[in-house]
Amino acid sequence: MTHFVAEIRYTAEPDVVAASRAEHRAYLQGLHAAGRLVLSGPWADRSGACLVYRAEDEAEVRTMLEEDPFRRDDVVEVLSVREWDVVVGG
Repeated sequence: MTHFVAEIRYTAEPDVVAASRAEHRAYLQGLHAAGRLVLSGPWADRSGACLVYRAEDEAEVRTMLEEDPFRRDDVVEVLSVREWDVVVGG
């Protein structure tokens, strides 16, 4: 499998984001347990987040992103998904 890095940006007010956060994190925990999500977390300024996935291709990553409760609830937009050649670690 290949690594992909996705960047998302919050598009909703913080209270709206917070209302979806528990379900979003549960979804990500499931992906992590399945070996699909390597790591994730928000930027320090809380403007968005970075997520590192393992997947067969970009389409699979975009499907995982679209199934995320944050996308369902329209609180984030996907800025980019890029294939990543990991050299150290991973």
